[in-house]
This record gives sequence, C-alpha cells and structure tokens, in this order.
Amino acid sequence: MKKAFTLIELLVVIAIIAILAAILFPVFAQAKTAAKKAASISNQKQIGLAIIQYTSDYDDLYPRNDDCIKKSSLNTKFHADAYNNGGITQGCTNPPDVWNRTNHYAWQKWVLPYTKSVDLFMHPATGKLAAQWNDNGQIMGSYAINLALTGALNTFNRNPETASNAFRDSFIGGSQTAIASVAEAMLVMEFFDDAVNFAPVFLDSAGAVNRKTAYPFAVREAWETRFYKIDGSCNNNKVVDASKVPFGNQINLSYADGHTKSIAVQAFLANTPTAVEYGITSRPACGLGSGSWTTTKPVWTQPWPMWALQ
Repeated sequence: MKKAFTLIELLVVIAIIAILAAILFPVFAQAKTAAKKAASISNQKQIGLAIIQYTSDYDDLYPRNDDCIKKSSLNTKFHADAYNNGGITQGCTNPPDVWNRTNHYAWQKWVLPYTKSVDLFMHPATGKLAAQWNDNGQIMGSYAINLALTGALNTFNRNPETASNAFRDSFIGGSQTAIASVAEAMLVMEFFDDAVNFAPVFLDSAGAVNRKTAYPFAVREAWETRFYKIDGSCNNNKVVDASKVPFGNQINLSYADGHTKSIAVQAFLANTPTAVEYGITSRPACGLGSGSWTTTKPVWTQPWPMWALQ
C-alpha cells in the first residue's frame, strides 16, 4: 500500500512554512539594516579621523580649499582626456561641468589623500545619486561636512578681493582647538539631499562684500522638516521620513574629537536651538534652503555644544 500526504497535511505544512517565513524575513531585513548602519558608522569614523589628520598637517586648521585640478574628479570617467584637454576652467565652471572643481561641493577631495578611498564616502543605505555622480562626479545623498566649522573659499578664477562671498570664514576661525567641547561638536553627519552635501550655513550679512562669517544652520524648525515627513505647506506631524533617516529613528554623527555614534532624531533636535533661541529672523520658508542663507548675525544666550555654539 502506497503512503502519501493528504491534502490537509500538505496545507498544514505550507501554513507552517508561511508562518516561519513571516517570522524570519523581518529578522533578515533587520539584520541587513543593522549591517548597513554599522558600515555607515565605520565610514563616518574614518572620514572624521581623516579630517582630524588634515588639521594635524595644516597647523590645526580645517580644510576649505577652492581650486581646479585636472583629472581630480571623484568619478574616474572624467579623467579621460576628452574632459581635460581644454583651458584652465574646463571641468571647473559651475554650472554645468564641475568634475575638476575642488571646493565644498567636492569636499571629499580635501581629505582623499588621508582616506585613500572614494568608496568610503558612499553611504551604505543609499550608494550614490546616479545623476550627480554621472553628470558632475559629485557625491550627494550621503555624508555632510559641517561647513560652519571648516569655512569655505569661493575664490577659483575670481578676484578674491572683490568677488562676492569669496571668503566664507568659520565663526570659530576654522581651527579644531577653537572648539570648546570637541567631544560634543558635530563634524560630519548623515545628510540625504540631492543638491547639497554639506551642513548648510548662515552667512552674516555684515562685513565686507568679499568676506562673510559662516554660522551653523542650527534652527530646530528647519531640521524638523529635514527629518520628518511634511505636507505641501511644510507642516510636519513628527513622523520620521525613512528616506531621510534610513536607520529607524536614529542618525549617525561624527564628532570633532574623532568618535562616531548614533543619536535619536529627537535628541538631535533637542540639541538644536529654535529660531527664537538662535536669534534668527530670516531663513528659508521651508527647510534648509540651498546650502547658505545670508542674514544678520545669530545671537544665542545659552551654549549649544553639538553646533559648537558656546
């Protein structure tokens, strides 16, 4: 007599397999996310340490260079002679060809001699934004340097004595030792934007035309629209946007002393002053704008060490 499974037995087996799959698949997904988070923390730590190494070689100053260097693109396809046989501005005008520009939009080049790897700047959860990478050789939607600490130059192919905003000086002077608490000041962060790859800044409207002081864009309301889902009127309901915060409710920060850790979105916001607490009366209507915003000098009445505001 032949033995075989009955229909009921087969259905029971299939049901058990389905239940096991429902239990295990989320576990696998969580494990994959945890692995990417660990890789991101490792990447950021190495980037932060590379920036610190730079300061050791350059009299304690953070990088902020602006130059045109042939065949310097992070995307090696732009190293071909077809992209490098023109004049001094080929590959350095903005827009449209910026593959050879070495400025704050390509800040990774500032410390590439220390990291020895372009892949280190690619975020494990997002990779690289194809359009920016293929068109400009720039890495967006990954990690952002805190430009308020480093400052930035906008001097290539311009007269630095008369050009508007040629010098964007850090409000702390661009020196690591000028930071009151290096263990609390954010130097590099996860930042998922398709057009800006540095932490945006406020530029003090006072001073010479060619020289402005850069302050951190430390406004809680603005960062809420970065981390939370918003509607068409820029209102948010405190629901974290997974496309901007890929690791649950946490983001990774690297600090000026070299350590890296994850903090909750709410902790980031709590460590950021409101517009009133920061004395800001002029800012973009929604969010962080396009990288810089000129306004009167911020005035704060209590320390905000995550932003080096002491």
